[in-house]
Amino acid sequence: KVNMMAELPSNVFLADEFLEYFDGFSIGSNDLTQLTLGLDRDSGLVAQYFDERNPAVMKGLEILIKAAKAKGKYVGICGQGPSDHPDL
Repeated sequence: KVNMMAELPSNVFLADEFLEYFDGFSIGSNDLTQLTLGLDRDSGLVAQYFDERNPAVMKGLEILIKAAKAKGKYVGICGQGPSDHPDL
């Protein structure tokens, strides 16, 4: 089985198309959050706004999960988000 790291907003927008080629997604919460929000999580200027529970990030997660489930494919999540926020 070959799963794809879903870490880019384009992975969200084209989730169904990517699932034609892969057996599922492993969602990288750190990069998906950083790139969705346009924030550098390591920057002291904006790091306080980095939150995987942001509505835009949550919508992206929802889209990826629903797309994988609809096709009966694997979906998992990795990164700091699930560790910091078990409700994620």
